[in-house]
Order: sequence, then structure tokens, then C-alpha cells
Amino acid sequence: MAVTNQPGRYEPSDFQTGLCDFCDDCGTCLYGLFCYTCLGCSIASDMDECCMCGHGMPIRSVYRTRYNIRGSMCKDFIAAAFCPMCATCQLKRDIDRRKEQGIF
Repeated sequence: MAVTNQPGRYEPSDFQTGLCDFCDDCGTCLYGLFCYTCLGCSIASDMDECCMCGHGMPIRSVYRTRYNIRGSMCKDFIAAAFCPMCATCQLKRDIDRRKEQGIF
């Protein structure tokens, strides 16, 4: 049998939910709405980072790189700058889904 793919190579993917898919997880949305700082700390904790690192472009870029998610630092900056709560909730939803799938 011939090997056609190199081991450990992952095809790029997308985030598992869209930036504005609030209804996919209302609990995370409400968590971000009422305690945005706590949500950021939860993300940082999930990624073994300092609590102050849970928001913004850097954590989003690190996560995208770790899981080979399509995008760019520019797109991460735009999402985090112009819709920070949406970007943070999207990141938390993706982390939670990857945990459920056993790939986080």
C-alpha cells in the first residue's frame, strides 16, 4: 500500500462556528456579554496562558496557528479590534467544540 500523505500534516480548516454565530452557544454568548473579562481568563486558562492574554489578536493568532485554521494576523486584528466580544466568543466556542471532539 502506498503512502500518499506525510504523517502529521494537517489540511487547513476554518473556525467551527462563524464570528457572529451567537445562537450556536447562547451560554458562551451570555458569559461574554456579562463577564467579558472572565471569558478571556477562561480562554487563557484553556491555552495555558496568563489571564491577561485571553483577549485580542495575539491569543487568536496563537490558537489559529496551533490548530491550522485559515486566516491571517491582519484578519485576527480586524476581528479583535472591531468586534472583540464576537471574536472572543467564537474562540471559546471553538475551544469547547475541540474539547468535545477530543482534539484540544
